[in-house]
Amino acid sequence: MADEMADNAARTPGPVTLTVCLTCRNEGADPEATRPGTLLHDALKEAGMPEGVTLRGVKCLSACSRSCTVLLTGGEERWSYVYGDMDPDVHIPEILAGTAAYAATADGLVPWRERPTAFRKQSVARIPPAAFPSEE
Repeated sequence: MADEMADNAARTPGPVTLTVCLTCRNEGADPEATRPGTLLHDALKEAGMPEGVTLRGVKCLSACSRSCTVLLTGGEERWSYVYGDMDPDVHIPEILAGTAAYAATADGLVPWRERPTAFRKQSVARIPPAAFPSEE
């Protein structure tokens, strides 16, 4: 196990994608108003992504009850994360900091205490890499 962790730490991290749900909206919101997910995407685009991170928008991440959702992915070696309840007026700095920390890892595992508060408290799911072995 220690050898596997050392090998993982020695690998050069690959590209990371931050995906934002463009269709997210809060329950009861005006259906004609600009969606908060679109506002979040636009604010992140304007702020600029950390090095090695690509921003993309998609029409649905199917996490509607946790609107304003983002997904962090980084290839076959990294864990992926879904975060919900993001606020385009509040969470841009935390999303950028958390994304940069994630991009600096080879496996996607940022120590819990080093994650921004929004990433600690608003996690919807943590998804293992496809090649991750079963622990049965």
